[in-house]
Amino acid sequence: MKTIRSSLLAFAFISLAAAGAWAAPAAPLALVPELDLSRYLGRWYEVARYQHTFEKTLQGATAEYSLREDGRIKVLNSGFKKTLDGAYTDIEAVAWRPDSAVPGALKVKFFGLFTSDYLVFGLDDVDYQWALVGNNNRKFLWFLSRTPDVDAALMEKMKSIAEAQGYDLSKLYIVPQKAR
Repeated sequence: MKTIRSSLLAFAFISLAAAGAWAAPAAPLALVPELDLSRYLGRWYEVARYQHTFEKTLQGATAEYSLREDGRIKVLNSGFKKTLDGAYTDIEAVAWRPDSAVPGALKVKFFGLFTSDYLVFGLDDVDYQWALVGNNNRKFLWFLSRTPDVDAALMEKMKSIAEAQGYDLSKLYIVPQKAR
């Protein structure tokens, strides 16, 4: 009898732990209602981001978008390894808008192999001077600016928007930058 109670108690604890691990997924990001891709083209500096293995040692990171002949967007991500004076590195990708009814949602394909969401959920819709990009599971986040530095007021505005969308800013990394 004692063994059965112990087994039931263990099962109950495991069930509770599993239930906690299976939290409901976050609601989809509220994306910008309009995104003029021709105005979005050009260089963007990563002023802050979540760190990931593919960018962990990258400083001075930028993303440069240009129109391809087929109407898709060429993406050139670049930066410097470990320091702003480190070795230059870059990678090319292609982006496109899969559904014109959802202007803030793009897809990006790297190496011709894997596709990732590129969701614009914050944007200076007047001058296209800053943008916030992420994904619905909140594992990716980028604060982008047309300049290598942003003032404190703009940084706070970007943080506020990201927090309101469910991002944990304790993981936010401020990217060292330089003009280029």
